[in-house]
Amino acid sequence: MGSVRRVFNSPIPDKYMSIFRLLHRHHQDDTFLRNFIFGVEDSLVSTVGLLAGVATADLTGRAILTTGIVLIVVEGFSMGIGSFVTEETTEEMTGSTPHPLLALKGGLIMLFSYIVAGFIPLAPYLFLRGYPAILTSVISSLIGLWLLGYSTAIWYHRPRPVRRATRMFLLGGFAVSIGMLIGNLFHL
Repeated sequence: MGSVRRVFNSPIPDKYMSIFRLLHRHHQDDTFLRNFIFGVEDSLVSTVGLLAGVATADLTGRAILTTGIVLIVVEGFSMGIGSFVTEETTEEMTGSTPHPLLALKGGLIMLFSYIVAGFIPLAPYLFLRGYPAILTSVISSLIGLWLLGYSTAIWYHRPRPVRRATRMFLLGGFAVSIGMLIGNLFHL
């Protein structure tokens, strides 16, 4: 049996240390952090805001699911392409040597984080209808935002992780309430 190391006060067998080495490399990589946080946060807020808005407008369950899937995929690709172009342009503007793989990495991280996170607020609509679906979607997204804020603060050793998590929760909650308000106002 291999030796055991302590990571986060937990014994980790050597065979799993490669995962932690990979995470540690990402820990020092601002491209990963920037695109991951932005992708998850934007997906949770945009998707739950749209879904809550259209669900309050009394669309059918099938229409809500279709709308959600289209939004998640189209916005995921749009955000991924936007991230790729931004990373590439930033390198050019700062005069640094272009690293096309770095820009591609940023775009792919944005794409996948957006798509995966988008299914958190969409999942309740697979099983529930009406107000229970809206409530479950909103709550799961807000919990996701809080966990994103807390975990990134802990992982990157930022001060006051609960405060940072609560700020992300409140800002995301404000954006979600806008979607619901618009859905109620334009209930056509």
